[in-house]
Amino acid sequence: MQKKQTQDRFDPRTLALWATIAALGSMSPAQAETHQNLSDIALNTVASGAENSVTATAASTTNPVEQEMSVVATSDETNVSPSLTNVVFESAPTTPEAPTEIALVQEPTDIEISESIAVEETGVAELTAEQPVVAPETIVSAVVETETVDMAITPIVNETEEFAIQPTTELETALVPVAETPEEELLIAQGAPSEARVLVAEIAINGTGGNVELEQSVVQAIETQAGRPTTVTQIRADVNRIYATGLFSNVTATPEDTPFGVKVTYEVVPNPVLSNVTVQALPLDDNRGITPPEVIDNIFGDRYGQIINLNDFQEGSGKLGQLEAWYQNNGYDLAKVVGIDEPSSDGVITLVVVEGVIEDIRVNFINTDNEPVEGKTREFIVTREVQLKPGDVFNRATAQNDLQRVFNLGLFEDVQLDFTTGEEDPTKAILNLNVIEANTGSIAAGGGISSASGFFGTVSYQQQNLGGNNHRLATELQLGTREALFDVSFTDPWIANDPFRTSYSVNAFRRRSISLIFDGGDNDIDLAQSGDRPRINRLGGGVTFSRPLSKNVFARSDWRGSLGLQYQRVTITDGDGDVEFIDEAGNQLSFSDDGKDDLTTLRFNLVRDKRNNPAAPTRGSVTRIGTDQTIPIGKGGIFFNRIRGSHSFYVPSPLKLPLVNKEKPHTLAFNIQGGTIIGDLPPYEAFSLGGSNSVRGFEEGDVGSGRHYLQATAEYRFPVFSVVGGALFVDYATDLGSGDDVPGDPAGTRGKPGDGFGYGIGVRVDSPLGNIRVDYGLNDEGDSRIHFGIGERF
Repeated sequence: MQKKQTQDRFDPRTLALWATIAALGSMSPAQAETHQNLSDIALNTVASGAENSVTATAASTTNPVEQEMSVVATSDETNVSPSLTNVVFESAPTTPEAPTEIALVQEPTDIEISESIAVEETGVAELTAEQPVVAPETIVSAVVETETVDMAITPIVNETEEFAIQPTTELETALVPVAETPEEELLIAQGAPSEARVLVAEIAINGTGGNVELEQSVVQAIETQAGRPTTVTQIRADVNRIYATGLFSNVTATPEDTPFGVKVTYEVVPNPVLSNVTVQALPLDDNRGITPPEVIDNIFGDRYGQIINLNDFQEGSGKLGQLEAWYQNNGYDLAKVVGIDEPSSDGVITLVVVEGVIEDIRVNFINTDNEPVEGKTREFIVTREVQLKPGDVFNRATAQNDLQRVFNLGLFEDVQLDFTTGEEDPTKAILNLNVIEANTGSIAAGGGISSASGFFGTVSYQQQNLGGNNHRLATELQLGTREALFDVSFTDPWIANDPFRTSYSVNAFRRRSISLIFDGGDNDIDLAQSGDRPRINRLGGGVTFSRPLSKNVFARSDWRGSLGLQYQRVTITDGDGDVEFIDEAGNQLSFSDDGKDDLTTLRFNLVRDKRNNPAAPTRGSVTRIGTDQTIPIGKGGIFFNRIRGSHSFYVPSPLKLPLVNKEKPHTLAFNIQGGTIIGDLPPYEAFSLGGSNSVRGFEEGDVGSGRHYLQATAEYRFPVFSVVGGALFVDYATDLGSGDDVPGDPAGTRGKPGDGFGYGIGVRVDSPLGNIRVDYGLNDEGDSRIHFGIGERF
């Protein structure tokens, strides 16, 4: 059966293309791409009018049947016009029982083309093309007696124009962008020279369910328009553009012949309505769930109940950017959204996130040129200060605190942090701690003369990283004409394998000093026999344990406690070291009758520190409570309890002095402290008042010596410039009238007032050793004095 219709100036390539489209029926994007290759072969053959024989091999994916196609074309011109107006396609079902005939008539032309394709049972097809003969008109007739055969065609360029045709086992469903370069976009816009163009009579959009917004999104996406010509490439590009809106899960385009042109129907399947957004963290086995559900709801909640638009999760509204910004703001610098799973049928979208899980922590020793070197510090000394552990999600704030703790060890000049990709799992990261070790040992020597020791020489050695274990050793030896003194201490700041960061310190000492209890005042009272100033000699040692009182050893603990035991033999001597314990007033200076006392003391201290900066606080407070309980063993059988307490607090000053730096903090600092001794009291253990750490303006110990005491200080601290600051201060102390409760009344005998008031001005210089403090104080008795010290007064 053949049908003839008169048309105006048809392109033979058009006729062959639409004969193929009519045979295929509706096409998905993948199908259109597959069969486009076959159409191009037919078009090229018709356009060239070649006499060459073309052989093709095909294997059908359906039951093999025979196909026959005959093409007859008549025209009165050898140059075929590309005009595609008034094209009419008519088609019947393409089944073996009902062959399809497509008749397309264009006149006039003198070209006749005859082609036949036969597909045998073996799946081998032969295509022949003969030189057309002149005829008054061209009749194109196509007869297809089989179902569509899916095949992929790969051209092989040679002199005989052979093509290798291989069957495809499945159709591609993923869309490939039509235009990847500006040149391709231009070809799509203008129509590829080798492609036929047909008139679009009507455009239909199905599947939107009456949703006007969805339908408009399709209309705005496509370039094919009714009343204008189009090509297969353009329709394929339209399908891609509809997909690119992010609103649809499936899109197909179906061309259909009508009396007035081609009707193109776009079948769309909208995405489901968004009901929830979840996060799937990678790696799956170390998912820590760092993204709270409420954060997801806050970001994506305004899209719930709307049709899912995948673009809206990316560049559209920046939703993914908001989520990644949340990760950054909360310190999860390595966390990143790496993918979006296909929406589920019930409207749930799953975001795939690499959380930044740590695979391993490594310590690398480097020099100042960032070259690797061999370190002496054991690695666990560094890693135990790091709260982040393998399997944790990296967090910037935690890492900064970790680096600060490592640096505070005092073992390193610099501590750096970087990352490398995990070796066992590329979704994880290896945290590298690069440290530059500092010189941790020092030795010093000196000499001089003093009233207590005469001529003397000293040598000291300190090591902060003994054996690479962060153990601290401090030794000092002093040899003089009158004595030999030493002080040795060993400290482990964190006992190995202790979960509570417990430290311990042991020391041994032989010390000698002039006691402030028996010195100063208006009356100079010395030893009765030698007339010398009394010396207090202490020989002993002890051990002290200390730890922060918090469950989290990595968090800054406000409270810290210590417990220790100390023994010392106390001897009263003159300057030559001879035992002498009776002063010129006949008062006994020791508790026992032979000038030798044994003190075995159990010590407990508790500190609550809430200062913002322990070295130079401007806000907060610190409270200290301590008690010493002696055990009555050894010479003297001394049994007493000493209690002391101190509280300091710091507030910003509401007033600022003129002509000073107003950018840095101005601080008001206050301190109040007191103490008492209950029970036996060796006179040298009384509280001493006056001096640089008590009431400034008085010499050391000149205010009084009592069984009880109370002391208060107020300071206004202000910056001057750069590293220099200043202070105005007021001090007051009293023994609460307890001076005569001390055996022998050493304060009253020497004429100490028992209370005193001082005030003055000071200078603070920031140095590597700490704040160097120089204070000039005046007292209520009209005297003045300059005091030196290291660090703030409190």
